[in-house]
Amino acid sequence: MSDKDCDKESCSALDVVHFKNALKQFQKLVEKKVTQKTEERLGLYVKDDDEIDYDKFYETVQALFGPEIKDCNVKAFFRKISSNLDAKTEWCEIFGYFIVESDAISSQLSEENTVFLVSQKQQITHTGVKRRDVIKGIAKVPHLDFTVTSSQKGVLTVFNNQDTAWVTGCDFLTQLKRVVAVTERTVIVWDYKSKGSQSNCFVIKPMENGLLCVCTVTASDHLAKDNILMGDDGGYVNLLTVTSDDFGLKQSKAKKQSQFHVLDSKNFKIVKRKLHDDWVMKVKYISDLNCFGSCSIDSIHSFVLGDIKRLEDNMPVKEFSVPKGVNAFTYCGKSNVIVTGGNIKYGVHSSLE
Repeated sequence: MSDKDCDKESCSALDVVHFKNALKQFQKLVEKKVTQKTEERLGLYVKDDDEIDYDKFYETVQALFGPEIKDCNVKAFFRKISSNLDAKTEWCEIFGYFIVESDAISSQLSEENTVFLVSQKQQITHTGVKRRDVIKGIAKVPHLDFTVTSSQKGVLTVFNNQDTAWVTGCDFLTQLKRVVAVTERTVIVWDYKSKGSQSNCFVIKPMENGLLCVCTVTASDHLAKDNILMGDDGGYVNLLTVTSDDFGLKQSKAKKQSQFHVLDSKNFKIVKRKLHDDWVMKVKYISDLNCFGSCSIDSIHSFVLGDIKRLEDNMPVKEFSVPKGVNAFTYCGKSNVIVTGGNIKYGVHSSLE
């Protein structure tokens, strides 16, 4: 064996040792974050300089495994351990790989429409009798380095080559007759009726926190204005007001070429109020009550109900607590109750009378 071969083996052995040590430190980081989150939900955690937020978590992971770690993979892992403390995790997830149980693979292969999982970002499908959602339109925006796709069932998706922008929610603007979608740091307003070279899309950025959900307020009687509610990862409920003048819709209709504009969020009216101490999982406007509702995995401020005006002041709102928080909710007008569901595996009925 030559000295060169020995040097290669020695370097390889050192790399293995370094990687194992990095895995041990990563496991300690995850355990510390889960412990912090558990104490926070129990109301026992006191924020200090050792608090592990996403930025600190991402910087530590990059220091352990190198700059090639992608932000979208680390963010997905961070969300997973933050929203479900009992979730099973594997270190390979931060590299974009997932361990799939054999039973899960068998169940997928037995479906009428077989799906071959190529990677985290791609799927190749062979459709059977039942029709699945399919991509109907795709547009590449070279100067902004991202791609927009639309599906037959109305799903709008934005892909960025540098850092994939996940669409976290969408709704319809009833007054402006446009689709609104939110990614982690942007708001997208899209003219779904435009086709091909006449597509019209506006991107409002940057947003201060990561947007997790969105809905429109249907009570507006202004023919050229819509109000948009958004929940973010900072516990805030945001109210964004948009008008036809903001996008120059009348002028853009006269243009025949593709229109994709990036607009500064500072030029828009946005009010917000921190109503939760954790991520806002869902926000919805309940027209029967003339109120909005928002829920969070926060155990203290789990569900909030209030008038939209409360976002602009510090007046009290209705709220209640649920252990381990609330992930989803809906309103039943006939019974006048709100039903919630969370990690405790059952719904909570709240009388509004």
